[in-house]
Amino acid sequence: MAKSIVVVESPAKARTIGKYLGKEFSVRASAGHVRDLPKKSLGVDIKAGFKPSYGVIRGKEKVVKDLRKEAAKADVIYLAADPDREGEAICFHLANLLEDGDDKVIHRVLFNEITKEAVLKAFEHPLEIDKNKVDAQQARRILDRLVGYKISPLLWKKVRKGLSAGRVQTVAVRLIVDREREIRDFQSEEYWEFKARLLAGAPPAFEAKASKLDGKKFSITNQKDAEQLYSELQKVPFKVSGTSRKARKRNPVPAFITSKLQQDAARKLSFTVRKTMSVAQRLYEGIEIGEEGSVGLITYMRTDSTRVSDSALHEAREYIYGKYGEKYLPGKPRVFRSKKNAQDAHEAIRPTSAMRDPESMKPFLGRDEYKLYSLIWKRFVASQMKEALFDQTKILIDAGRAQFAATGSIMKFDGFLRVYSESKEGNGDKQDDTGVVLPEVAEGDELKLEELLKEQKFTQPPPRYNEAGLVKALEEKGIGRPSTYQQILQVIMSRDYVRKDSGRFVPTELGELINDLLISHFGELFDYDYTAKLERDLDSIEEGNEDWIKTLESFYKGFKADLKKALAEMKDLRKNGEETDEVCSECGSPMIIKWGRYGKFLSCSNFPKCRNTRPIDGVDEEGKSDVGRETDEKCEKCGADMVVKEGRYGPFLACSEYPDCKSTKPILVPVGVKCPKCDKGQVVEKRTKKGRIFYGCDQYPECDFVSWQKPVDEACPLCGSPYLLEKTTRKEGTVRLCPDKECGFKK
Repeated sequence: MAKSIVVVESPAKARTIGKYLGKEFSVRASAGHVRDLPKKSLGVDIKAGFKPSYGVIRGKEKVVKDLRKEAAKADVIYLAADPDREGEAICFHLANLLEDGDDKVIHRVLFNEITKEAVLKAFEHPLEIDKNKVDAQQARRILDRLVGYKISPLLWKKVRKGLSAGRVQTVAVRLIVDREREIRDFQSEEYWEFKARLLAGAPPAFEAKASKLDGKKFSITNQKDAEQLYSELQKVPFKVSGTSRKARKRNPVPAFITSKLQQDAARKLSFTVRKTMSVAQRLYEGIEIGEEGSVGLITYMRTDSTRVSDSALHEAREYIYGKYGEKYLPGKPRVFRSKKNAQDAHEAIRPTSAMRDPESMKPFLGRDEYKLYSLIWKRFVASQMKEALFDQTKILIDAGRAQFAATGSIMKFDGFLRVYSESKEGNGDKQDDTGVVLPEVAEGDELKLEELLKEQKFTQPPPRYNEAGLVKALEEKGIGRPSTYQQILQVIMSRDYVRKDSGRFVPTELGELINDLLISHFGELFDYDYTAKLERDLDSIEEGNEDWIKTLESFYKGFKADLKKALAEMKDLRKNGEETDEVCSECGSPMIIKWGRYGKFLSCSNFPKCRNTRPIDGVDEEGKSDVGRETDEKCEKCGADMVVKEGRYGPFLACSEYPDCKSTKPILVPVGVKCPKCDKGQVVEKRTKKGRIFYGCDQYPECDFVSWQKPVDEACPLCGSPYLLEKTTRKEGTVRLCPDKECGFKK
């Protein structure tokens, strides 16, 4: 019979560890947290020093009962949750539940990777539960509870029921709202780019870009000046005014931290943050790899430290030497500095063994697991390789009052780039000069102008945040920690405050309304710098440099005052609403805008004497005014009225005689552009059977105009096309372009 019980979070982790420990250990899973604050009440006694009231999480009663039964048989209890604040809190609550008044020996075991060597070493040197980590987690939980349970009822009272606020999540929504307003306020400016294709005495021909005009930075902002300069440049000689050549190094980046893994996986693999962390969890907890059995393939994936153990560095260098040769191995291991305030308790994300290269692991991994493991393995191994070397050449060319510049870089040694290259977002029009070969020229040489190109462009607003960009912004502002990024994104997407459009976050009208209300009344609480300060305070608690109760007392003093003021001064949209010019059709009173569960609607200001309501954009107080609403359309099969129904891909028309008649018809949403093909119909938004949006003429099948890009009612300034197409790409953001490819206009 087992003399010791080991409790971990997940069954997968339990299976892997169980194989290493043997029959004397009973390894069980808690399936995450087992105790928490109550759902239906605050659960924090503020007057008694913020004393929390914990209870077993609903649905976990059987798990706790089974664990207590197993613990009663054991002499020793080992708690082996993940090595972070949440893991420490899980161990703290398990200890409270399992000791049950008995004088049980309880140990905390910590390991950064789930390999036999690491696990056995941890059990040989058990620790005690880290009280400071528990206090830091408890302080965060109580902070979040105070904000959520004190502000949410205020929103219910002032706007509508069901709304919520979160200490960090509201700040994330603020980032999205601020970016959206930045985009709206952005004034696009015209500029022109000039490029010259030139030929020296010997090939190859090369391209140079205008860099200066009249001795200043090149700037042409209108077509008239562009045409004038274009005419001038056709008549002047292009002469070399200077050349330079220098060696350039490019150094590798450190092994992944959590945020960088999430960003790179999004850009290179198109993984969501949630998917990245889910796949990484599986790689960490253990994969069956043949005769070795279940082995954790990567170290713990929630970290902001770039530190790597000496043994891992030695093994990586050994692999590089054997696989790529001595010329790829630097003289000594590379050591990277972690960012300020990084929690250095455990290592960067790396493979548990560099010798397990992706190809050797491929037979044991699913497609997503293989992709993510390859990314982690390559970045770690590359971080310990020699730098890449380039020869960079620059040629300056004078042409009348303009100066052109051409750069080229030839890779002399690939170094770490043989294995891995970091991805970047938002390069826009920036071109990499790697691989561009420039001819040998000397100062004073005259070059032949083969072609002169001018292109009209427009400055672009900053792009909306995608998941990777939002994580990067949170990290840069010091908001959240590695263990919370995924949760932040999950929460803001589960509310109706933001939505996704082409993979990027857009605030909803409700999101902007709530954001403005909260910022105007709780400006400091949801301030970026203040939120970052609270994160630093939690770090200080974990390090034992600050008392968690004093931190909460300091926070609550200002919060309580703001809450009292907001209760008295916040605009009561639920009672008074927003004024409109609309008049009630039943009593003649003004109609006001109110917010219901499904969005805003019009309500009579004479409520409750008059209960007349009317939908705005098809949605009433219950969100059901359009669904089931009769229309002027008649069923083509039986002649009955068609009604609006809600389907998987949005509203559609269905026969009111269903189920006797099952006729349906799509609701066509006009985009405001006359059909360019038949000049009779309107372009409308349609959907394929799989839900993908496209655009076509409403006169189909008489007219077969169709486009995957959205037509926009804006004429092309170059060729006069009556409309432009709009599309959003990861690289360029939202662009508008001429449908005539030969025209080539794009902004």
